[in-house]
Amino acid sequence: MENVYQAVDANKRKSWLVIIFFNLFVIGTIYLILNAFDYQILGLIIAIGIALSSSLINYYYGDKIIIFSLKAKPIDKVDYPQVIQAVENISLATGLPRPEVYLIPSPGLNAMATGRDPDHSAILVTQGLANILSKSELEAVIGHEFGHIVNYDIRLMTFVSLAVGVLTIFLDIIQRRLWFRSNDDRQEGNNILALLALVLIVLAPFIAQLIQLAISRRREYLADAYSAKITRQPSALISALIKISQAPQVAQARLNTSHLFIANPFKNKKNFIVKWFSTHPPVEDRIQALEKMLS
Repeated sequence: MENVYQAVDANKRKSWLVIIFFNLFVIGTIYLILNAFDYQILGLIIAIGIALSSSLINYYYGDKIIIFSLKAKPIDKVDYPQVIQAVENISLATGLPRPEVYLIPSPGLNAMATGRDPDHSAILVTQGLANILSKSELEAVIGHEFGHIVNYDIRLMTFVSLAVGVLTIFLDIIQRRLWFRSNDDRQEGNNILALLALVLIVLAPFIAQLIQLAISRRREYLADAYSAKITRQPSALISALIKISQAPQVAQARLNTSHLFIANPFKNKKNFIVKWFSTHPPVEDRIQALEKMLS
């Protein structure tokens, strides 16, 4: 098994590979569509500009965008001292800077980490998680999220979340362009646009899945193991995962942010698409792995 330093280096390399792939995809897609209308040079300039600007925004402000999209607010130290204490305890145990802590207004039980590095990170917990988990369970969940921080999973996960979101918005714009174009606008270029849009709309879920699979399910196992190592209480994480798996889903979650959570926030949905795009290993398998640490 790779050590922490190997995991960090691998995740940094993977982050840059995903960023390069995403930028090439955006540049190629936008250029092809604009080229259909004879905007060749201008199309290339626009495509490169959109790709680079979105990457910069994702890198420096991706965590803020995710926090805003989940309607999370800075956690109240008076109302939730147990959460703050758990974060401070794990921060001391790991030697990492204390992340910012936010509360997601949801009765569901879940948590996530975001940011670009240990110095610029945030941990978000749902209201249900803060109210229901015990002290040791909270520390175990927070330890899991610190595992994502120390391994630089957060950089890759945050970028992937925003990249999938940009893809979704871009494809929605194409779709609306098709629906609302005027009758006088039916030129050859629009026929090509229609064909490209159809192909992209069909392939979009698979493209999104390929990007999200850059976040390997193995990352969750490694974060679980890190939590067990730091807290020395794998049984507490087992107990927390059981409670999380039985709780309501997180209404604020979307497909592009689902991989950020400690467990699938759509677990109560029976839609086969949700199951197909699940970026988490089954909770039962994670519990079995943790139980082996107890033997």
